[in-house]
Amino acid sequence: MGDVGGVWRLLRGGEAVGAVEVDEVDFPWLRGMFVAEPGFEGVRPWFEEALAAIEGEEFERFEAVYDRIEGELTLVAPDGRPVSFLLHVAGERAWFRWDDEAAGPA
Repeated sequence: MGDVGGVWRLLRGGEAVGAVEVDEVDFPWLRGMFVAEPGFEGVRPWFEEALAAIEGEEFERFEAVYDRIEGELTLVAPDGRPVSFLLHVAGERAWFRWDDEAAGPA
């Protein structure tokens, strides 16, 4: 499931907001091209703020921002199963790690 060539979908509710086309696996991280759907514009600032918090070593701020991401978005594996995740998006690139634990219904 964590192979090069897999496509992971990012959903908000039932709407696709983006996809990660995996082109590199560096366990536990998967990296790839991020293809944004129109709905991604509404959540893009969350990812920008999360990266800024990490770069500024503001870990409490990161946790608060990331709680919003986890609460609103679902990452769905290529086999259709939702997973728990830690996802970063910067421009046209994304990197994430995931856990077998289901995050909720797809």
